[in-house]
Amino acid sequence: MDVFGSFALLLALVCAAYAFVGGIAAIVTRHPLLVKSARQAGMATCGLIFLATFSLEYLFFTDNFSIAYVVSHSNRDLSTFYKVAALWSGMEGSLLFWSFLLAIYVLSVLIAYRNKNGELMPYVGVVMAGVQLFFLTLSNFVESPFKALAAAGPNGVLSYFTRADGNGLNALLQYPEMVIHPPNLYSGYTGFTIPFAFALGALLARYPGEKWIHLTRKWTMIAWMFQSAGILLGAHWAYAVLGWGGYWGWDPVENASLLPWLTGTAFLHSVMMQEKRGMMKVWNVWLVFTTFLLCILGTFLTRSGVVSSVHAFAQSNIGPWFVAFMGITLAVCLGAYLKNRDYLASENHLDSMISRESSFLFNNLLFLVACIAVLSGTLFPVFSEWFTGNRISVGAPYFNRVNIPIGLLILFLTGVGPLLAWRKTSTESLKRNFGWPLLIGVAAGAVFFALGYRDFFSVTCFILCAFVAATILLEFYRGAKVIRARSGASYPACAIDLTMRNTRRYGGYIIHMGMVFVFIGLGGAAFNRDVQKSMQVGQTMQIGPYTLMLQGADTKAEPNYTAQRMLVEALRDNQPVMMLFPEKRRFAGNNQENGTMVAIYSTWKEDLYVVFAGIDPDTRAPVIHAFLNPLVKWIWFGGVVVVFGTIVALLPNRRSVLVLARAQQPSAAQPLPHPVTSPVVLRESHD
Repeated sequence: MDVFGSFALLLALVCAAYAFVGGIAAIVTRHPLLVKSARQAGMATCGLIFLATFSLEYLFFTDNFSIAYVVSHSNRDLSTFYKVAALWSGMEGSLLFWSFLLAIYVLSVLIAYRNKNGELMPYVGVVMAGVQLFFLTLSNFVESPFKALAAAGPNGVLSYFTRADGNGLNALLQYPEMVIHPPNLYSGYTGFTIPFAFALGALLARYPGEKWIHLTRKWTMIAWMFQSAGILLGAHWAYAVLGWGGYWGWDPVENASLLPWLTGTAFLHSVMMQEKRGMMKVWNVWLVFTTFLLCILGTFLTRSGVVSSVHAFAQSNIGPWFVAFMGITLAVCLGAYLKNRDYLASENHLDSMISRESSFLFNNLLFLVACIAVLSGTLFPVFSEWFTGNRISVGAPYFNRVNIPIGLLILFLTGVGPLLAWRKTSTESLKRNFGWPLLIGVAAGAVFFALGYRDFFSVTCFILCAFVAATILLEFYRGAKVIRARSGASYPACAIDLTMRNTRRYGGYIIHMGMVFVFIGLGGAAFNRDVQKSMQVGQTMQIGPYTLMLQGADTKAEPNYTAQRMLVEALRDNQPVMMLFPEKRRFAGNNQENGTMVAIYSTWKEDLYVVFAGIDPDTRAPVIHAFLNPLVKWIWFGGVVVVFGTIVALLPNRRSVLVLARAQQPSAAQPLPHPVTSPVVLRESHD
């Protein structure tokens, strides 16, 4: 299967090259057969990438230790579940997996629009083929996943050989979430290729601006949803596995995933300006271009060794390839913009600073400022080493100092923006829409102050969360009230009906509510506490309202690792709450890596987070490190709500139709006094 997979990968490169060159020829000549053949070559490229990916997975499942990549990332004791994750655990496989996910998107687009938008699709196909061509070049000639093990004999001739077993999968990746976190994150990275292809294609073809926006909205939302889920799953993995008590440390690779999310979020908001008012066309095109380039930059940072991270792959020589590709992409985007910038002229101008248009503009500015701040802090060590010879890193204090105020302003606009009118908002409208939310926000602040919370940013965050939640709930209430007046149904049923009539608007409100929940969880971080102590069996440790008692220790043997775990009983008010089992794991394989498994007792109020931190060298007693982290569960719940809201926003609107109810027929015993027309009863329903 290694030869088959390698051949499929090479043939995919040939087909991608033809789709790229043939697509350009089709654009120049407008020959329908060339258009069709280029499209079919693009589909064949996707099919061949699927075959290559399945071939590599087959090598993992059959323990083929004649292949270097399989040896480096698997062993015989590795469970089938994690052999799936081994596909993207290393440089070579992750690049192939990137191509695999991109192929799913590309094939879906080519099939969905095969007989539509004939003027635009050849350009889109060329852009998509160009991106595929780059990654297939890397997988064929730079980082091939199908390299066989070979050694030079006494006569200098290479001979192939097979290892008895592999080195095993990285210990940090042997956690269930790592089977779903990278696919989600990569699906976000690769998914942003589709709006990029449409934006660049529309600019080159001078295609009507609003049409490409409509075509790409759902693809952008799908990519954004996967990116959001990937970021939160990664945060949860870091929280549960790394054992440092937190979920976000402004690590360079964490930042790399956040950057395209920021610009992608800005794009999803500003497209409404172009659809409604014909404004911000330049913004939208460059937001899409920037989002795609940041996806490539994130892939580059993870794989080049430029930055140090627990998430990054080993240093390699792949960096110059990515730098060249980003440079070429930027040059093409800039050239297309300069040649066709008149096509992006705005149709209207900003009428008032108190309007929905201005809120979108400020929203975009804040997202871009946050993006620039995160990007500059992430790359600062690289630039400092270039110019001074010393690698100077900036830590979490810098990122928090800059981004917390920006995040709070964005949260404020989340509540304000949707309630402002287009063009200009009257004073009466401001009073009607914001009176109650402001009162609720102030009341929430007073409650938190009375409870003893004094951290300025956290209290401000909670006040804004209450304000935004109130604005969203009032929007649902007002709409549901109108429907209830006509139908008599319950408020929840009317709210669901309201949502399904305008899924994009109310799905967006659900997403905003999810972000409110996330911010509630983030606001609790200011009140985190931790205690660390060497403990003998029977000893206790106090943290907040909890008493932790070490009841004992044992060893747990599994096929792929051996775990030493502590048996810690959590008590509250001298009443048992839960038994916690924090572990230290030693994994099988030649690497003999160690891993941590955190024990967490989670409630809506707080997380009791317990780590077995090792053995005290002086007393030989186990060291228990306990954290009390308020409100963390709200972050994960908010992520679920965000994904749910995105799915709702992707659904088609349910149209209101009038259903004619059959009029009751009079009985024979009660004849009509005179002829009348049968009454028609109008009843509202939905198809």
